[in-house]
Amino acid sequence: MRRLLLLAPLLLFTAACGVVQSSEGEATDAAREVAGSVGQRLYGQRPRTAEEVGRAASGIDGVEVMRLTGTSTRDGDGVDVVVRTSGSAYNGWFDVEEVTVRRCFEVRVSPESEWREQPRDVDCPDGRSLTFAPPPEPPRLPYEELRAKLPRVPERGRVDEAEVRRVLAALDMNPAIRTEVKADGGRVGVLLSVKGNVFDPQDCLLARVGPGATEVWTPPRIQRMRGEGGCTVGNALNPAPAPH
Repeated sequence: MRRLLLLAPLLLFTAACGVVQSSEGEATDAAREVAGSVGQRLYGQRPRTAEEVGRAASGIDGVEVMRLTGTSTRDGDGVDVVVRTSGSAYNGWFDVEEVTVRRCFEVRVSPESEWREQPRDVDCPDGRSLTFAPPPEPPRLPYEELRAKLPRVPERGRVDEAEVRRVLAALDMNPAIRTEVKADGGRVGVLLSVKGNVFDPQDCLLARVGPGATEVWTPPRIQRMRGEGGCTVGNALNPAPAPH
């Protein structure tokens, strides 16, 4: 009986070892959870290049990008990104102090990726983490210049479309800025736009020159979303009502 009493604490400890995870395991789970945030942040149908995936992942707190495989999320199997993260845990059964680990995981970003998909444990690549230059700034649309130089036509005057086109040509704009001009009903509409993606508001500038009024404006954000028709020369000639 005495021997059994002495063995009881040891048996309890041994049983606990089977159900209580070590601090290192808990810390690894914490690191894996951080890696999982990469997949969650980039989840969706938006097409991204490998560089855009890496840049977005590296901007998440606690994430280092170690390797990128693939060219874009829409090509082949998408983009595989290997990230290094850290996690910490403390378990009184096993450790005296908090345990911190650094682990690497692979996350796939593609239209077939699932929400909250678990990252795959991988060995950390040799070398330093990857760095990414900030994304290029889109060209500035010349709001002030356009407003200052477009012709002002008297109330009973006639708008000269050729003159409007000459003003636009003289602005010497960035080639990435697309220009569209259209005359209708004695007025001339102007659209200046920069190519965007299908998810974020498009950057555009509208103008309308008519007898007695020359206007330049940027449509509201909601009208500049895909399918809303805000960034069209037609909206310059006949503006849609402002959203409420």
